[in-house]
Amino acid sequence: MESDKTKAVGTSTAEATKTAVKKSTAGSRTTTSQNGMTGNSSGNRDYSQEATKEGALYKFFLDGLKDMYFAEKHILEALPKMKEAATTEDLQDAFEDHHLVTQKQVSRLEKVFKSIGESPEAKKCDAIIGIVKEGENIIKETEEGTMTRDAALIIAAQKVEHYEIASYGGLVALAETLQLDRAADLLHQTLEEEEETDLDLTDIAESSINFRAADEEDDEEEDEDDDMD
Repeated sequence: MESDKTKAVGTSTAEATKTAVKKSTAGSRTTTSQNGMTGNSSGNRDYSQEATKEGALYKFFLDGLKDMYFAEKHILEALPKMKEAATTEDLQDAFEDHHLVTQKQVSRLEKVFKSIGESPEAKKCDAIIGIVKEGENIIKETEEGTMTRDAALIIAAQKVEHYEIASYGGLVALAETLQLDRAADLLHQTLEEEEETDLDLTDIAESSINFRAADEEDDEEEDEDDDMD
């Protein structure tokens, strides 16, 4: 008799457990909305790539990729000119290194396009055109062989870096939101490289060039005073 009671209790418990599981599963059942996104009762959403590509956010993300594809190629053309205009070996090396890194970043962007099933395409980026043009003007307006020119070139280069950091930071966030994980990982690699380049330029400026540029101004003022005497 006791054995039969034990079996009955065990059976009752198992049935109760199955019922609880069914209720739990029903409570977390996914539903499909009109725009093709799936969600669950807790409010979380799973974005399928098919649905995502029809959305405005994806199109904005894709436009951003095209902007940066154009920007990186435009920067590739500008860096050799900046290296040639620089005076110090440290700054020349920095521009050369960044040229090599930028080539890799162009290739990486092509991988990003491929990862989302798109063909690499450049879209004219007026912002980077303007920033690079400002750097070209700096070369024209500063004296060759001076630390003042090098200091100004660093500022121009960092404006480029800051634009890239802002752009890639935004693209990483969008890729994560759209659950384009491979794209997010690739873009994050480039973001870290841009941040590192910005820090390297700051180190070069603060270690010597800015101080030497200030000394040049002091020497010029002394020469002017001597001429007046």
